[in-house]
Amino acid sequence: MGLMDVLNGMQNGPRGQREPGKGGMSPITMAILGLLAYKAVKSLSGGQTAPSTPSAPAPTQASSGGLGSLFGGGGLGSVLAGGLGGLLTGGAAGSVLSGGLGDLVKQLQQNGLGEAANSWVGTGQNQPVEPSDLAKALGADQLDALTSQTGLSRDQLLEGLSQYLPQVIDSMTPHGRLPTEQEAGQLV
Repeated sequence: MGLMDVLNGMQNGPRGQREPGKGGMSPITMAILGLLAYKAVKSLSGGQTAPSTPSAPAPTQASSGGLGSLFGGGGLGSVLAGGLGGLLTGGAAGSVLSGGLGDLVKQLQQNGLGEAANSWVGTGQNQPVEPSDLAKALGADQLDALTSQTGLSRDQLLEGLSQYLPQVIDSMTPHGRLPTEQEAGQLV
């Protein structure tokens, strides 16, 4: 199962329903992509955070397949498409994904979730993570940004992330290790 299968499966999962009558991705999908994108931009910018608004206008037409198809209109989707769209479609998707994933796993390891994060990367059973532990590991700033972009309450966000983040990281690490840039590019 690849990254896209997991993300597409989250579209209508628990607390992952899209707003009726609106297209785009579920709030939990937006949160996980936003977390990876934040980490990737931070990694690529040498630790500086990305600006809150994209410097280039967001594309209005999503490409078919790949991460581009998940960038729905408005909200975090526009920020991601505007801020990272060129990188993802320009052949650098592997470095963006592997950098974001590596940075996220490192943060989890450094903040008390090393054993759980290592199980998600490894080939064995994924260890569960409690929402409260994930809150401590991610920190208030990241969670506040994700709640404001997704429209989820902090509790809904943490519950969804604790349920789906292990699956996403597991799907991005099929060989029991962080993927190389080339391998990560094939996940798109």
